[in-house]
Amino acid sequence: MSHVKGISAEDAIKKLIEGNSIYIESKISTGDISHEKRKDTAVNGQHPYAIIITCSDSRVIPESIFNAGIGDLFVIRVAGNVMDDHQLGSVEYAASHLGVELIVVLGHTHCGAVDAAINHDPEGYIKFITDEIKTAIGDEKDGYKACCMNVRHSIEIIENSFEIQKEENSRGLKVVGAVYDIESGKAEFI
Repeated sequence: MSHVKGISAEDAIKKLIEGNSIYIESKISTGDISHEKRKDTAVNGQHPYAIIITCSDSRVIPESIFNAGIGDLFVIRVAGNVMDDHQLGSVEYAASHLGVELIVVLGHTHCGAVDAAINHDPEGYIKFITDEIKTAIGDEKDGYKACCMNVRHSIEIIENSFEIQKEENSRGLKVVGAVYDIESGKAEFI
């Protein structure tokens, strides 16, 4: 599949870090959401520079955290930033068809899904999420360490995809992890 060459994974990480620095100091988001940008992406399609897999938590807003606008990030949100076939299919689509060079699994502090996996035994469909997190964290009881382990587990699942391996080998796609601190606003790459 041919796609538009985006920026390199290293440049995408720099752009995310710079955007996060702006976000920490800002009172409002300044990502480009202009009429011109909307029209451009409607006519010319999307060309995001990063795929972000993150939690559904309302305090975690990737476009704001990284000072991004329309068309900049391909965001996949699910409680606990866990990976299943649906999320992995979305990642493969963005990597293969949109030419994105960087995949970021973004966990966050004070994650309710991680807390539920550590301290509770939920029922219903939530159990699918907490069971996946329990697989990632084992007996870990420290919330921050568990968050990092959960991020690494999702990275491992992504990197086991043959499609992602093909993209990594053919054009240098990178898969990295980060943890967003909901108090300070800082996204720390791990």
